[in-house]
Amino acid sequence: MLHYCGYKWVIVGNKEKMFKGISNLSIDIKGRASMPQRYRSDFDANKLVITADKDKCLLIYTQSNWAVIEKKLSELPSYNKEARFIQRLLIGHATESEIDTQGRFLIPIPLREYASIKTPKKPVKRRNYNLHASKITPPAEASESAHPKVVLLGQGNKFELWSETLWNRNIKRWISEQNKNDFSNGALSELKL
Repeated sequence: MLHYCGYKWVIVGNKEKMFKGISNLSIDIKGRASMPQRYRSDFDANKLVITADKDKCLLIYTQSNWAVIEKKLSELPSYNKEARFIQRLLIGHATESEIDTQGRFLIPIPLREYASIKTPKKPVKRRNYNLHASKITPPAEASESAHPKVVLLGQGNKFELWSETLWNRNIKRWISEQNKNDFSNGALSELKL
């Protein structure tokens, strides 16, 4: 944000969005999830960009953060095999989605399939006929736990969106691998937590 203070313009504040924390979300039958309330106002015009990640999860960016990433990706050399793979994966799968008035955003089918995110099955409507009662009893409603879950993980300038099954499998493996290996990366050894 720029502010005029008499004789020159100065930059005030940092508008970059930083996302942190973990949330468990449900997916509805249409493939929508609800963005947690605390993050909804961070998305420009209630729009976000969803794309694929090499780890079989999805990445969610604000439009302004995505513009920076997309520019960097576009500037990679197209003759480089790894660069082309990342461009195809991230730019090729990038899809804009809107957060509706109830806070839901649609995860497109190709992205759900890529990340193994399931949607609930349509319930079969059946009537329970009780021969000993004078009325027809309606079928029990599907419980909230019947809805597939996803994990929304804040990662600074973006979110990762995981199928709950893949997240649980991977986090256990990552912790197990990390417990076996000590940090040998020089950059990480200087990180003071």
